Amino acid sequence: MGKAAVAKAFEDIDAALAVLNAEAEGMGSEPFSEADPLAGLADGCLEILAGGARVQARVSGLLAKATGTYADSARAAAPDAPVQAQEMAIAAEIGCVLALSDRAAGGLLAQSYALTTSLPRTLAALQEGTISWQHARVMVDEAATLDPAGAAALEAHFLDPDTPRPAAAAMIGGMPAYRFKTKARTWRERHHAESIEKRHAQGLADRRVEYRPDQDGMACIAACLPADQASAIWDRLTVAARRLQGPDEPRTLTQLRADLYSNLLLGGTTSGGHDAAAGTNAGPSSSIRAQVLVTVPVFSLLGLTDEPAMLDGSGPIPPSMARRLIADGAGSFYRVLVDARDGAPLEIGRTSYRLTKAMRNWLLLRDGKCPFPGCSNISLDNEADHILAWHKGGTTGISNLGQPCPKHHKLRHISGWKPTPATKNESAGWISPTGRHYKSEHQDWEPPHWPDSAVPESIRAFDDLLELWPPPDDPSELWPLLDNPSDLRPARDGSFQRPPSDDVQIAHTGQGHRGPGGSAL
Repeated sequence: MGKAAVAKAFEDIDAALAVLNAEAEGMGSEPFSEADPLAGLADGCLEILAGGARVQARVSGLLAKATGTYADSARAAAPDAPVQAQEMAIAAEIGCVLALSDRAAGGLLAQSYALTTSLPRTLAALQEGTISWQHARVMVDEAATLDPAGAAALEAHFLDPDTPRPAAAAMIGGMPAYRFKTKARTWRERHHAESIEKRHAQGLADRRVEYRPDQDGMACIAACLPADQASAIWDRLTVAARRLQGPDEPRTLTQLRADLYSNLLLGGTTSGGHDAAAGTNAGPSSSIRAQVLVTVPVFSLLGLTDEPAMLDGSGPIPPSMARRLIADGAGSFYRVLVDARDGAPLEIGRTSYRLTKAMRNWLLLRDGKCPFPGCSNISLDNEADHILAWHKGGTTGISNLGQPCPKHHKLRHISGWKPTPATKNESAGWISPTGRHYKSEHQDWEPPHWPDSAVPESIRAFDDLLELWPPPDDPSELWPLLDNPSDLRPARDGSFQRPPSDDVQIAHTGQGHRGPGGSAL
């Protein structure tokens, strides 16, 4: 049927869109609800939004397939044409049909090629409407530097229904694409065939500051820096901005960050004033200290493995960066036992006797960020909150605690949004005023790596491991401590025992502060 079938299909789509537009305007043949037409219309529009998003994703999958098939057909039709000229002609045709720039058309061509040739699960999910085009682009970007096996593993981890994941965890299509990007990037960093240390060295050579003119007499400056420096800078700006907030401060937190950033670079202080007319100048705040949470597998801390550490709000970082942060003055450490099967935290260290402090640390580890769907606010800037209020009988237990950011903490108390119950290892979900349930993201725990060599038997406790800090330049210098090498595993009390033993490993979490000119942790 060819073109006639295509034309008929689009006629049917146009007719369906006309029906949906009428329904969205409340002009359908019958109301969504006879009893409450206004509430029914609101609920019906949400249904249209959800269904429209699925259709939009499926159309994106169709465009990707059509782009790939067109490109293949054009290449086959002119097999002797120079490759560069052929690709330019193909991109130009796509650009003209879709009214795209050459660069955008070339990007679409490359993304479609990746989806149709090496990312079959992603294309299938797109065509089914379970992920959006933005999610698919994230998958393409993160798989770009992986070999075929790595790309297949990345897809399987997020899109294979048989991949184990918490039942309450949000699927990738249920979270914004930028949140999925964080998860996909974290997985890529952990499983990339090339060492993160080597890749970081290459990235460090590309550090830069970029300038881009903007509208209305504005311009943007962005710096690509090592993650620890960028995280510390952002945290220092946030802490300083929050100190300036108050009833007499008209500027928003975002505006305060921008003013402080300018003052620090141009004036060398964290002065609050941005001009004489503002009338607000808190003076220099050199005592402000950045606060960054770093989670480091203990063997990576000792230099025995190359497993990445995790920097709160940023993601995986090279173990050398984590070791440097700790060596440069961590203010305090919290001992954490993690499950060797999945890397989830099991127990706060024995030296933490203050219940509220231990619970706060547990929340940082359990949630990693504000648990509201789509929110990226990092743990250290969030607020502990009872899910079932204390005055209504709620307990101060991990399963009844969340750590929403200030914005979503306020939303919970001034609107109909309510959190659902949490567990020791799973964040609370949320129920909207319309009664819809939305799942929260969960931490992507993974088993820590063990070194190729055996762990010294004489290192019996976690404290013994810390006493070895800083580690020797050559980790093999630790092995003279061995009498009889054996494969050891730590028990729940922190000591190492021969297998079989409790299936638990030790991770190391450092939390500290940074003053001006110092290193962050």
